[in-house]
Amino acid sequence: MRDKIKAYEEQAKAIEPDARQRRTLRDAIVNYTEQFLENIHDLEKIPAFRVNDTGIDLTKQPIADEPIDLEKAIGLVAKNVDNEGLNPASGGHFGYIPGGGIYSSSLGDYWADITNRYAGVFFANSGAVRMENHLINWMKEFIGYPQSALGNLASGGSIANLTAIVAARDAAGIRAENISKQVIYLSKQAHHCINKAINIAGLRECQVRHISLDDRFRMDMEALKIAIEADLAAGLNPWLLVGSAGTTDTGAVDPLDIMADIARQHGLWLHVDAAYGGFFMLTEYGKKQFRGIEKSDSVVMDPHKGLFLPYGIGVVIVRDGSALRNSFAYEASYMQDTVNLADEVSPADVSPELTKPFRGLRMWLPLMIHGLKPFRAALDEKLLLTRYLYQQLRQIPRIVLGPEPELTVITFRFVPDDGDACQFNREVAGKIHEDGRVFLSTTTIDGIYTLRFAILAFRAHLESIDLALSILKEKYEEVAGQAEFQGRH
Repeated sequence: MRDKIKAYEEQAKAIEPDARQRRTLRDAIVNYTEQFLENIHDLEKIPAFRVNDTGIDLTKQPIADEPIDLEKAIGLVAKNVDNEGLNPASGGHFGYIPGGGIYSSSLGDYWADITNRYAGVFFANSGAVRMENHLINWMKEFIGYPQSALGNLASGGSIANLTAIVAARDAAGIRAENISKQVIYLSKQAHHCINKAINIAGLRECQVRHISLDDRFRMDMEALKIAIEADLAAGLNPWLLVGSAGTTDTGAVDPLDIMADIARQHGLWLHVDAAYGGFFMLTEYGKKQFRGIEKSDSVVMDPHKGLFLPYGIGVVIVRDGSALRNSFAYEASYMQDTVNLADEVSPADVSPELTKPFRGLRMWLPLMIHGLKPFRAALDEKLLLTRYLYQQLRQIPRIVLGPEPELTVITFRFVPDDGDACQFNREVAGKIHEDGRVFLSTTTIDGIYTLRFAILAFRAHLESIDLALSILKEKYEEVAGQAEFQGRH
């Protein structure tokens, strides 16, 4: 048996490269990524849904007993992943809400993956847990939450929102026997992950009210008051109000201060989805724009948006930390050694995750080595770029602009002299996508096909906006010149 064990050991050593082998692997990957960064502005940003055979070569490479050459592996990824689909690392990515990808954060991930520290419970690595709690404490401070608030670094905004809604459900004592009388109030612009979270949390049978919007796409406060009063009169129980601090479609910020007062008056849990907008609170403008968020019961923010980190990190913070503990803290016999004797909260006790990566290092390292100043400057820059673009768009003929942007999203559409306006805008968007130098996305608002810019990519600067304007005008002229859109005068 010993001989067989040693034979397997020799085969298994292939996954533990020595120093020379590590250097070879590392150099090859680093050289490739350096080339990627040097050429990032030249890579096309064609949407993946227009490339039906994207990644097909990857599926032709079998997962087999024998390895393939490293150069071939890099080539497969380069061709099928990095040179296809969207390029959200580019400064020309103006679609959806762009993710970030700053270089220093990737080094934090590399470091965390090599050392493989477990950050789920304090017992396993007190330093990793303290780092993540330190980041949570910093964020709850600029939100305006009390020291008793608790939070967690989740995998993204969807899981963060789910975590908050589960805590709200349990704090309200909602059970199967009374669920049909519970009422949730959402904006029609609420992110779809909120509705998913409601379903996943077993709240599908609640009464869900989608409150109408004002002319800036914010939740209408008078309509909200009327809906709550009507539900109370009908013997229902209003319990959850969800506000948005930066909607995905339009960048709208609900009137959080008024919402908080309404929530307190009626005993509702106010949850604020600030996944997109939250880190604008680092700016003076954002502090004013989000006034009232400090009175909410829970907040979600995505560092992979407003802090420009790579995809894969979202933050949930709950004002009453005991609500998180009550929903997620569990004991198991095999975990008896992990009893926390220090005054620190284990992430596993305030989230759905037990096994979790050390996400804190990807966030902590950039904040340490860059300081906050460049992050604030980048956020202020994006706010100004958005206003600049909005002013420039006004000068394009036959354009209808959405409301002045509250954050960094602009909605607009062209109205041709003749023909179907929705089709006209589809063709403009299609030509921009085919061009590939910049990417913008589209949405449908009140049944109307709408174009949108979302300016949050950290590599987007003034020249990126000027290029986007030039391409937009060029494609508008091309489509306007087509016979079906030429007016009859």
